Amino acid sequence: MVVYCICYVAAYVMGRLGQNIVSGLLLIGAAAYLYRYDYRRTRSLLHLRGLFSAFWVGGQGIACLKLSRLQTDWSLRTWVCFFLALVCFWAVFEVLSRLCGENDLPVKTRERRWAFVRPLYYCILAISAVSLAAFIFEAAWLGFVPLFLRGVPHAYSEFHVTGVHYLTVSCVLVPSLAVLYFLQGGSKLCRRNYIVIAATAVCLLIPLLCVSRFQLIFAAVTALFTYIAYTRRVRFTTVMGIAAVLIPLYVLLTVARSHNVEYLNGIFEMKYESMPIFISQPYIYIANNYENFNCLVEALPSHTYGLRMLFPVWALTGLKFLFPYLVSFPIYVDKAELTTLTLFYDAYYDFGVAGVALFSAALGAAAYWLSGRVARFKNPVGYLFYAQFGVYMVLSFFTTWFSNPTTWFYLAVTALAGLCCYWAGK
Repeated sequence: MVVYCICYVAAYVMGRLGQNIVSGLLLIGAAAYLYRYDYRRTRSLLHLRGLFSAFWVGGQGIACLKLSRLQTDWSLRTWVCFFLALVCFWAVFEVLSRLCGENDLPVKTRERRWAFVRPLYYCILAISAVSLAAFIFEAAWLGFVPLFLRGVPHAYSEFHVTGVHYLTVSCVLVPSLAVLYFLQGGSKLCRRNYIVIAATAVCLLIPLLCVSRFQLIFAAVTALFTYIAYTRRVRFTTVMGIAAVLIPLYVLLTVARSHNVEYLNGIFEMKYESMPIFISQPYIYIANNYENFNCLVEALPSHTYGLRMLFPVWALTGLKFLFPYLVSFPIYVDKAELTTLTLFYDAYYDFGVAGVALFSAALGAAAYWLSGRVARFKNPVGYLFYAQFGVYMVLSFFTTWFSNPTTWFYLAVTALAGLCCYWAGK
């Protein structure tokens, strides 16, 4: 942590002096150091604190490079918030580790339980069937399928039927459940194994038809993290194989969304206009989230004291329709097309700097609690919980995960699958 603090202060000074490349590289180096620190102690590729440190600080380092004309110098309060987001998470995790003991240690073997195969099979079938039915209903109700719509860059944003879309996107959990199904040994009936493969393929097809790059990537990465959490290992060839499939599909979906190079470059406003789009696109999707947080800090007239972070309650209960004022708060972003936010956006919106610190501390405690149980999970669905939390830590720069109703819907569906396995295991 001392190394991080030194690098952070130096990055702040370099940023103020206009040495943006140096500022960014200092933070990227600090992110690598923090991840290596946790990995060396636990040998866990998915150590939750290590993942959060690497991607939150690394994302900030990328943003500090200031390669886009959209980017401005951050206020001191923004720098303080980003610093507290890491320090509070890290410190709470460390204090709990010293008081309650180290956790998240490697386990060499995982017991296979044939009793879990059957409930996993039926969970896969049920979620796949409900998701497919919901997708067909949305397509029929709205009168279009986003993949087959041309010239509409934001077709996916319009492909939502209130309440139903949660069921449609639940398909992203099926690949992870399929991984657990086969890690438990699969069925002795080959026909059931083929059905699981077919259901998984359908659930990967739905994000393609919705032209949702995020849902596709989320499904694949969560499945990979589930595998790593369960086995404690992963082959480099496995990761490269997944990447070799995802990258062409990502490009295909970008084209299908009518996002050509001219359109994207016009949005990103990169300083170096000759920069390849496969560099500038991921760059701005990471960096601009930190810029949007700074916009919030500089423009927010007053705090909302919990209303923003309780949005999942207003959405999932339908209260937002009865009382629109509960959700009628503007989003402060630097460009209308770039609306992704950081994990702490709503925490600041509600309670300012104190909200960021407290929310980060709560996440650190939750990460410690979950890490302490991953080595002792008997119910295989527990690894899916861990994998989801890991993905949220990796994408901490992307959006406000825990004030997003879809996140809680995923967790609820996962909990139902876990209960099915629990009852079968007994």
